[in-house]
Amino acid sequence: MIGASTNPFDWRTVLLARHAQHVVLIHFPIALYLAGVVLDLAGSWWDKEKFGETAYYNFTLAAIFALPAVLTGLVAWQWQLEGQRLKGTLLEHLLAGLTAAVVICLTWTLHFLVRRRKSNLPRARFLLEAAGTLAIVVAGHLGGFLSGVNGSN
Repeated sequence: MIGASTNPFDWRTVLLARHAQHVVLIHFPIALYLAGVVLDLAGSWWDKEKFGETAYYNFTLAAIFALPAVLTGLVAWQWQLEGQRLKGTLLEHLLAGLTAAVVICLTWTLHFLVRRRKSNLPRARFLLEAAGTLAIVVAGHLGGFLSGVNGSN
């Protein structure tokens, strides 16, 4: 017989799992940012303003969702490891994740300020977006090892 604590639809199972929120939430800023990068490139390549506008909204949502992703990662660290000093893959994952979150927010800030000033985006933004993509890929790769998806812990 399945008890209430193992019911996948029980709100306590969803909200109180020690790390589940982070594992779920990280996919939103990753997908939104990468889609924003692709849309920004497409808008620049084909000179379509709507692509750039859609990229801006993706970067906006990615920046918004990056904050709870970082916070839930920090909470998972506190709950699972009781605040122990981080080392190895977990420390590298934290640094890559924080870097990704900062670059996501910087990308949104750049796009926001340029839209507000009604000027053209600099071509150098693609370097920032490439750095964000790289940080996301590294953080995700390391997170995959930590979760057991990419191999053993």
